[in-house]
Amino acid sequence: MSLVSTFTLSSLELTRFFLAMVLLLFTAHSFGFLFYEAKLPRVIGEIFGGLVLGPTFLGCVAPDTENWVFGAFPSEGQLISVISYIGLVLLMFISGFEIQRAFSKEDRKIATSFLVGATFVPFIIGMAVPFVYNFSPFSGPNGNLLSLAIIVGIGVSVTSIPVISKIFIDLKIMDTRFAKIVLAIATIEDVIQFGALAIATGVGASASASLSLISYTGFVTVAFFGAALLGLPRLIRYTIRSRFDVLIKFHPSRYALFLCFSMVALASLLNVNIVFGAFLAGIAVGMMPEEVFALAKSQVKSISLAVFTPVYFAVVGLKLDLIHSFDILFFLGFLVFSTALKGGGALVVGRLIKQKRLPSLNLAIALNARGGPGIVLATVAFDLGLISETFFVALVLTAIVTSLIAGFWLRYVKKKGWDLL
Repeated sequence: MSLVSTFTLSSLELTRFFLAMVLLLFTAHSFGFLFYEAKLPRVIGEIFGGLVLGPTFLGCVAPDTENWVFGAFPSEGQLISVISYIGLVLLMFISGFEIQRAFSKEDRKIATSFLVGATFVPFIIGMAVPFVYNFSPFSGPNGNLLSLAIIVGIGVSVTSIPVISKIFIDLKIMDTRFAKIVLAIATIEDVIQFGALAIATGVGASASASLSLISYTGFVTVAFFGAALLGLPRLIRYTIRSRFDVLIKFHPSRYALFLCFSMVALASLLNVNIVFGAFLAGIAVGMMPEEVFALAKSQVKSISLAVFTPVYFAVVGLKLDLIHSFDILFFLGFLVFSTALKGGGALVVGRLIKQKRLPSLNLAIALNARGGPGIVLATVAFDLGLISETFFVALVLTAIVTSLIAGFWLRYVKKKGWDLL
């Protein structure tokens, strides 16, 4: 079978795909605007737009319509999923080239201290919880105590780069010292998260392969990260100085996107989460002189935030079913526990390193936004049968609520003119 025939769609499938895309973009932008006007994160509005179109609302009121638009053909859903992943990749790319890279000694001290107090300690405590509290009702058919413990540890300690980046961009504070420190901590957290998640899936699927998987995942992820940060900027500078500089001079946006998707492909081949490839490519582009890629950054950001990233967040909402899989007591318990653990750790660290109360609170709330990685954690663990559907919904809703709180608080702080850090 040829590649062309494999991806050929009927006229009806194309009609439903484009109708689904129009509805996702319309609801994402509409609710995003309403949430923004209500002084709430635009990104949560985009997720809510997808929620309206999914089984929670449209599927409940008009199930036949919801199935006709979004569930009739697997190929249509696959296309929407691809567009969603492109949105995530581009969001990570622009997040990478938006952050600053120069760290003072004081910034390094703050980032390291909060990484210990708001990530490592909550992760260890979270892992210990299933060994002292009966979490078995929330384990999936393929899960075991160790895999469940790792997932709980990740769930209480992770910070979202995509969501917190989107909040920083919306509030126009992406170039601040505060954003730089939060994203530095979140980047290291995500390395830990995806490595630990690989371990959890290995332990759950095959105990005999878990040791090799742990070693491989840790080595490849760290090696990929280090090689990209050291080698990619050198490669771009070489291109600028070589006879191939015409690619950058006349087509900087094309070169930037080519670099982004090349890193994504390489990450995927190495079994490293693809978002790291995009994020590292963005960091490398951000290291270049501003006059070289200024136009490219503007163009990539414009199209990404207009089309692809709203679809990504809308699809997140589309997957939620709050009618059949929502245990409010478990959700509230997990939300309070994880927030208190991560936020409390950050506040204690802030006091120990003699940070003022408000900056410590700002960092605690920003780092508590679980967003995209929290949703990725929930989706991967649920699809592999490591957690129950109740736990899946609780993880996703915790990610949304904590991101909502972070956006609301940071907007309030900015409006009051208070110092972020």
